[in-house]
Amino acid sequence: MRQINKAARHTTGRLLSIRKVGTYFHLVLQAEGIAEGAKPGNFIALSVGGDQSSMLLHRVFAIYRSRQDPSHGAVIELIVARSGKGSDWLVAQSEGTLLKITGPLGTSFPLPADPVNVAIVGGGYGAAPLFDLADHLKARGCRVDAIIGAATSSKVFAPLEGKRTVNSVTVTTDDGSAGIQGRVTDVLPEIITRQRIDLIYSCGPMAMLRAVDDIARSLSIPHQVSVEEAMACGVGICMTCVLPMMRGDKVKMVRTCIEGPVIDGEEIAWDEVAR
Repeated sequence: MRQINKAARHTTGRLLSIRKVGTYFHLVLQAEGIAEGAKPGNFIALSVGGDQSSMLLHRVFAIYRSRQDPSHGAVIELIVARSGKGSDWLVAQSEGTLLKITGPLGTSFPLPADPVNVAIVGGGYGAAPLFDLADHLKARGCRVDAIIGAATSSKVFAPLEGKRTVNSVTVTTDDGSAGIQGRVTDVLPEIITRQRIDLIYSCGPMAMLRAVDDIARSLSIPHQVSVEEAMACGVGICMTCVLPMMRGDKVKMVRTCIEGPVIDGEEIAWDEVAR
């Protein structure tokens, strides 16, 4: 059985900056001992609410980027959507607030050994960790085409620096307020054919991930998925993030905070997820 990420550490970090990006919030945290070991696809767990809070459970967030800052040392960046009391508290904090951080946690995106043509497919703020992945893929000589979807324009996450990293960005929105009206899976097959895609990475809502996986399987293209299961602890104790996965010819419930969040799409028992 897989254990917690060996690079994981627990530390107290300082909130260096927070700004609104569309409907989301971009946070930069000082995270010595965590940022250095972070890889694309990893996540962190944050204690929220302060010392006197009744919010005992941590909140988990995918790492958008990890880097070295000239003034503050090792930092991590997050993209946060307001989705409950914990995230509401977090985005209301001021610069300088101290936060208890555990990370890096979970699995990371496996990188190809040789240059290949890659599609990254993101839904909403699930696109955030894919742009750090794109940096690493480009460093290996890969061509990277991004397909980013959301319900409406304000929920599209496609940062300017990210657009410079990838070779192309195709945006879709359900309501047609930005890019092409429709879903990412409406445009993915044509991009796969035109760019001769060898490998797909995706992150976003489960329904989107399954739809992308259906296309990948039909074309025999490897597909690495970063799932967005709700997690209460992030370290494999609470069992709230289990997902049905194939183990041989049997379906087993697996902790996505440990075995994931990055998983080979072929390992997920999608029919069981739907149930």
